[in-house]
Formats: sequence, structure tokens, C-alpha cells
Amino acid sequence: MKKEQQLDGQGAILATAFFCSTSGLFIKLLNWNPIVIAGGRSLIAALFLIIVRLISPPPKSVKNPPFPLWAGAIVYAATMLLFVTANKITTSANAILLQYGAPVWAALLGWILVKERPRWEQWGALVLVMGGLLLFFRDDLGSGALFGDTLAAISGICFGAHTVFLRMMKDGNPRDCLLLSHMITAVVSIPFMILYPPALSASSVLSITYMGTIQIGIAAILFSYGIKRISAVQAMLTATAEPILNPVWVLLITGEKPSLGALSGGAVILLAVISSALVGLRREAGTAQNG
Repeated sequence: MKKEQQLDGQGAILATAFFCSTSGLFIKLLNWNPIVIAGGRSLIAALFLIIVRLISPPPKSVKNPPFPLWAGAIVYAATMLLFVTANKITTSANAILLQYGAPVWAALLGWILVKERPRWEQWGALVLVMGGLLLFFRDDLGSGALFGDTLAAISGICFGAHTVFLRMMKDGNPRDCLLLSHMITAVVSIPFMILYPPALSASSVLSITYMGTIQIGIAAILFSYGIKRISAVQAMLTATAEPILNPVWVLLITGEKPSLGALSGGAVILLAVISSALVGLRREAGTAQNG
């Protein structure tokens, strides 16, 4: 693989992480019901992805297996609904760092669903993630943030399952799974939009449009471009910019500060994911040299 292609791929993944990292800030600033926020941005994202699909349709020969298509769409819809709700209840840092354990959950779920046995570094990372979760929940026991942290942790498990189902669609069109997930999220949010009608203003419309088109839509296209040019491990390492930047934007604009326990737990989770990815990257390099 050419060096220029790798640099382009890393740049695309880094841009994806940058756009995705702004989600916590806009969720905090938008004074809507969290399910309405998730549904509103998914509705716009679905329309955006439909337009992209019409402009650049997949080859007719590409067929999506029904089970991973629907299962992946449902768990990703759950990921988005849980993550947005968690952002409203707990700190943005807690929400994104707890969700970022997803690669480790993906390794474990991949063993269960597609019989891909986790390697030793992934087992070690899972132990570290559990330790990081204990640090998170120790500080939040008895506080309102405990519920939000729990939702964020479940969101990470759902996100991990989503990546496994996408892996099962390797011969299909994963973008169709994303489109379906946004449609499901939008439909689920309809009763909430009726019960909690969003207050429309210029700023709220611009915010939800930004989240639907750029933070989700453009980011998905950039990720699809980048992942074809660098390995999954390299993409995972580059994407660590997201959980680092996410709470920074919120801190700068709203002054929200995560607790010491959350920072410690988040550091352990990031260490687990990055260490596991580095070991995998080293193994890939060794395999390539031996081959």
C-alpha cells in the first residue's frame, strides 16, 4: 500500500474523529428531549445517505445478508439512542469514554457470534476495561450520573456488536446498514417528538442539521474512504482523537468537568484499547515481513 494512500486514509479517519468529537457539545447545547435529538439528527442523516446512495449507488451484484443487516441496524440505533440520552444525564467525557470500550466488546462478541477467538491482548484489554468501569461507577454510586454512565456502558456494548455485524456484511454494503439504523432511530423517536415537541429556532435547526449532515453523514463517508486505505488497527488508533477531543469542546464551551474517578477510568479504558491495538499492529507488521 502506497505511503500517500496511507496518509490519505489516516487523514480521513482523523477528520472523522474530529467531526464525531463535536457530538457531545451539540447534544449538551441543544435543549431538546434526548430521544428527539437522536431521532432528528438520524432523520437528516438518513436523507443525506439516501441522496449519497442515489448519486453513487452500490454495484447491483452486491447483496446484503438479512440477519447482520437488520441486527446491525437495530443495535446501532440502540447505540445512538443510548449515547445521546447518556450525554444528557452524565458528563460528555463519561459518555464517550465509556462507549470507547466498544473495540474490546467487539472482540468478545466476535468470539460468540462469528467464532473469532480473542487474542491474549484482547483478553487483557477486557480486564482493564472492567477495571476502568469500576473506577467510573465507584464515584457515581448514589448519584444521578450512575444511570447515565450505565446507559453509556450499554451503548459501548451495542456499538461493539454493531461492528461485528458489519464484519459479517463484508461482502455486502455496510452503508445500507447505517442508513437502515438511522431510519429505525427516526421512527422510534416519533412518539417522543409528539410528546416533547422540539422548540425550533435558528440555532437549534442549524445544530440538528450539522449533526445529521456533517457529524454523522460526512463522517460516515470519510470513514468509508479511510478504512479502505489503512488497517482496522491503524484506524482504531487514529480514532482515539475522538474521546480526547469530545470532553475538551464541552469543557471549553460549557465548563463541564469530569470527576477524577471518571478521568482515571477513562485513561484505563483508553490504555486498554490503544495497547491492544498496538500489539495487533505489531503482529500484522511481523506477519507481513514473514510473508
